[in-house]
Amino acid sequence: MKIVMLGAPGAGKGTQAQMICEKYGIPHVSTGDIFRENIRNNTELGQQVKSYLNEGKLVPDELTVRILLDRVAKEDCANGYVLDGFPRTIPQAEVLTQKLEEMNDKIDFAIDVEVPDENIIRRMSGRRSCPKCGATYHVTYIPPKQDGICDECGSALVQRDDDKEETVKERLNVYHKQTQPLIEYYGNAGVLKTVDGTKDMKEVFEDITALLEE
Repeated sequence: MKIVMLGAPGAGKGTQAQMICEKYGIPHVSTGDIFRENIRNNTELGQQVKSYLNEGKLVPDELTVRILLDRVAKEDCANGYVLDGFPRTIPQAEVLTQKLEEMNDKIDFAIDVEVPDENIIRRMSGRRSCPKCGATYHVTYIPPKQDGICDECGSALVQRDDDKEETVKERLNVYHKQTQPLIEYYGNAGVLKTVDGTKDMKEVFEDITALLEE
């Protein structure tokens, strides 16, 4: 069961990816984690990644896919894996498809966790966190007992720059331009499954497992 997770930033696809992995006993594969692991272990691929990052450049798609394929060739991926955060663009998806085909392999499911922009803006811009103890809140869904104050340690809560409304809108703009076309790409490949991400987290997961087990 080889799965690609799709959806806008803040749609909850990362949480669903973790839940899928736990239920089916398959690894959660994130390119960021793989990059860090290869750099930490000073592998040949890791050295190449580090040289690009040190120069402030993006890691080329070909190298990213090579590292990804190196990871999914490991024994723990024998029964499948969940890709989270890759591919992000059509060219990345095309390279991934081509390389998998060369290995007589393919992606089985692309799961799109669909959430309207306005819901995502409300979700993300309402987040607050404690800079001291790391506790997290939401002004609407998980408010602190005292407005703006951490329940755990009494510190003033902050809004991360990533969660500010203007930043969220910009990230959504980038998503619509670069990543949303993957929905059509995987739809044309016949592997796309779409779920309503506005539902409760557990309901979304039940919908996903129903689709995977059809």
